[in-house]
Amino acid sequence: MKLSVSARAVAAGGMATALLLTGGAVADAASSAPTRAAAAPDIPVANVKAHLSQLQSIATANGGNRAHGRAGYKASLDYLKARLDAAGYTTTVQQFTASGRTGYNLIADWPGGDANQVVMAGAHLDSVSSGPGINDNGSGSSAVLETALAVSRTQYKPTKHLRFAWWGAEELGLVGSRYYVNRLATGDRSRISAYLNLDMIGSPNPGYFVYDDDPAIEKTFKEYLTGLGVPTEIETEGDGRSDHAPFKSAGVPVGGLFTGAGRAKTAAQAAKWGGTAGQAFDRCYHSSCDTTANINDTALDRNSDALAHAVWELSQ
Repeated sequence: MKLSVSARAVAAGGMATALLLTGGAVADAASSAPTRAAAAPDIPVANVKAHLSQLQSIATANGGNRAHGRAGYKASLDYLKARLDAAGYTTTVQQFTASGRTGYNLIADWPGGDANQVVMAGAHLDSVSSGPGINDNGSGSSAVLETALAVSRTQYKPTKHLRFAWWGAEELGLVGSRYYVNRLATGDRSRISAYLNLDMIGSPNPGYFVYDDDPAIEKTFKEYLTGLGVPTEIETEGDGRSDHAPFKSAGVPVGGLFTGAGRAKTAAQAAKWGGTAGQAFDRCYHSSCDTTANINDTALDRNSDALAHAVWELSQ
């Protein structure tokens, strides 16, 4: 509530009187009050979709896909790296070999924060060779990118250190994320207090699934979505089949979001979330039709905002 000029004067006078009577106790109480945690900014879905359009254009110009070892993958990584470098991140490209082809991970660190407490968010950047992979997993990659850019725009100063990552060769069996985790020293693994994974968050017939791995991360995601009036279910379709799995195996607390792949939506789920019962969450899963036309904007928007909320909440 905004006070009028006269009301502010009365309030100021009352405070001055209180200070005289208490010898400054009111000021001490005010200064010792806990600082409210900063709230995450809204993530504009138009920005996330603009990244998807760029990934689509890259795929179209490179044989229709962004698969491991192909030109479309490297061009996708170069697009993200340029945006992150311009935003003030320290970026590292990690190179590995899988199936006789060179693969790449992209790691972006935001300066500052406690290096002994690292909050990570990541997504796989590669598609299958049969399509451009806009939902799988341009959607997760773009949401992680835009959240990272929001950190820069707001010049956020978290208590913990923030790191964002995009993995190569996930579609070949989590190769990139395994490579990263396996090369971490034991002490570096223990410094990661949370890894948040986004894999397929804009399915056209969406569900709202939350990983049930770390209870605190699960609660953070569920409470945010419930606050939007969106009920959630535990993710089971792809459990252990995405890039959180190597982190979980290494003892890192993990969590994540998912809107469904090839499994059919049940009648109960359609009643809860809308959409079409009996139809796959994503009919274009691993297909050539996984284009920018294969995205549900509402699901993309909600899950992008949920990621930002979790990054802000868990890093303070």
